[in-house]
Amino acid sequence: MPPAAGHAPAVVRVYAARTVRWRGIFASHAWIVVKEAGGARYERFDYTAWGEPIRIDGFVPDGRWFGRVPDTVLAVDGEAAAAAIPAIRTAIAGYGWRNRGDYRAWPGPNSNTFVAAVLAQVPGLAARLPATAIGRDFPHDGRWLAPTISGTGWRLSLAGYGGLAVGWVEGLELNLLGAVLAIDLRRPAVELPGLGRFGMSMVP
Repeated sequence: MPPAAGHAPAVVRVYAARTVRWRGIFASHAWIVVKEAGGARYERFDYTAWGEPIRIDGFVPDGRWFGRVPDTVLAVDGEAAAAAIPAIRTAIAGYGWRNRGDYRAWPGPNSNTFVAAVLAQVPGLAARLPATAIGRDFPHDGRWLAPTISGTGWRLSLAGYGGLAVGWVEGLELNLLGAVLAIDLRRPAVELPGLGRFGMSMVP
């Protein structure tokens, strides 16, 4: 990520990094970073189990997560980013599971539920979270049948414990107790529980 002060265009990034200790075999933590056009700094938004659930600038924008190097899940710059940032801020401000005690590591709502809920409310991003983002399929809005995060398909969620998603960006995803098997046709790849993604990168 370029230094904010010397990078004029607006920026939107979503990162995901494996979690700590043995849980990192199966699970990752996602977060959102934004910078306004002409802005002098980045803002990072995480959803955590300690302190205020929605944590702003608690960590380095693209820094390691407890020693784990993050992967870029979404990268948008320029006018598209500038158009998306107001909707991102509105979605964050209106996130329903924002009170202390709301966080649940499994099946959700957790950090990945938060990021998924925000992305789902921003038209045009066509984003998806990796298969290791346990909690992304938790029905944050209470709907068992709803559009996918990208808006290019549909997802069926059984309270986050299981489900199915089909979409152009998502491909075909099967969720069983948080473990996700995914087949990506748009950017050919297979994602396996505990092993990760094999094939093309999620980000061009």
